[in-house]
Amino acid sequence: MNPMPPVVMALFLIIAAVELGFMLGGFGLFGGQSGSVLRSQAIESYGVNTMLAGWMIENQSYPLEHLARFVSYSFIHASTLHAAVACALFLAMGKMVGSVFSAVSVLLVFGLSAAIGAFALCLVLPDGGWLFGAYPGIYGLIGAYTFLMWITLKAQNGRPSQAFSLIAMLLAIQLVFGIVFGDNYHWVAELVGFLTGFSLSFFLVPGGFRRVLEFLRR
Repeated sequence: MNPMPPVVMALFLIIAAVELGFMLGGFGLFGGQSGSVLRSQAIESYGVNTMLAGWMIENQSYPLEHLARFVSYSFIHASTLHAAVACALFLAMGKMVGSVFSAVSVLLVFGLSAAIGAFALCLVLPDGGWLFGAYPGIYGLIGAYTFLMWITLKAQNGRPSQAFSLIAMLLAIQLVFGIVFGDNYHWVAELVGFLTGFSLSFFLVPGGFRRVLEFLRR
């Protein structure tokens, strides 16, 4: 059994540590405030408000503290359950991608997918409120995994379209949840995160874009 890549474990521990802080706050053991207050303050301090990108573009001002939000929002979740599901998905996808990609490549896929997904949501839905949670970055890892499956199926003369079955299933679930519980349109960030992860994989896969291009020309 392949060990968990250290970069994946490090990111997981950050997500878990943040959530543990909120849990301890719920028992009055951390920060001197309730967990819900700490969570709300963290979202306001490190989350992405969908009006942010429009404000920066309009004012031609890109403060580092605001740009950092496009990654830091990934480590804050709405609840312990929200964080637990994110951790499970992240560990699963991170292990599969990290067993092929380098540590730097995993960081780039997760971070850029999160950032570009959040920026896209800001542009598409500027009145969408707050975005937080690791899911856009996780969808980037799903995109990288889909790329690996796609290449593998092509090499085995299989059906490359089968590689997209996972994202199709996840989007279908998102659609059902959106209809039943009301849509917050976070799926926009997640879909863009997936497309970002898939696209980056052409350049970040071992051997790089040239090797992929040579393979596709065979």
